Amino acid sequence: MRFRPLLALMLAFCLTFTTLPSSASAALKGREQGNARFGNVVNTGQADACTVLPAGSSGSINADGQFKSLCLQPTEVSVKLPGNKRNKSDFAIAKIISPRFNTSLDEVYGDLSGGKFTEKGGIDFSLITVLAPNGEEFPFAFSVKEMVAESKKGKSIEPGAEFSGPTTTPSYRSADFLDPKSRAKSTGVEYAQALIARGGDDEDLARENVKDDLGGKGEITLTVDSVDADTNEFGGQFVAIQPSDNDLGSKDPVDIKIKGIFYGRKA
Repeated sequence: MRFRPLLALMLAFCLTFTTLPSSASAALKGREQGNARFGNVVNTGQADACTVLPAGSSGSINADGQFKSLCLQPTEVSVKLPGNKRNKSDFAIAKIISPRFNTSLDEVYGDLSGGKFTEKGGIDFSLITVLAPNGEEFPFAFSVKEMVAESKKGKSIEPGAEFSGPTTTPSYRSADFLDPKSRAKSTGVEYAQALIARGGDDEDLARENVKDDLGGKGEITLTVDSVDADTNEFGGQFVAIQPSDNDLGSKDPVDIKIKGIFYGRKA
């Protein structure tokens, strides 16, 4: 009899979690995002999700004019780890550890001309850190800055169309960032102490002391799988390969592969 209150408490606890609204865990789709309430979205990750067109949407959109509201949501990130005697260098799936719910790019806009996407602005980069299987952390700037993605087969946006081209990856840190020894590119000191005794012209020391905030170059491929010709909406999947952060020139970057979904509209 004395266990009855405990059993009642456990039953109430289970019923609370099994009767939660499904919207708390399910991703918002289509135009549901515009009707969502703050209380149902906060701390769920739904605000970071791109719009998803209904399955089976088909049609064709002329790829001339302008595009807007381009959203790219990463779903898988891989890091190219160095090889060894047993295994060659290959991409290994990594875990996103920062930020939790803010990795997507959104409201990206630009020009459409002759089947070519030319990015002009928007929220076009996001700072992300991933944890590789070997325990090493890799920060990088997921970016579609200056994207010029072109179709080689046609000038329309339709299911099966692929748009590929280069992107620019900005530096993960700005020129004003101070490292633990107060070294930076545009502020702080340039060289740390005891360089003469250790050999002030050493190349490795120079990489640590002389900061470089130049970015890198990447490649992206957008594969369209859904089109709504009535609303000029389109969506699909993307694959991007770009360099990781080089710690302002002191480290050699590795290749990062980002896979995910995208959504956009022709203006």
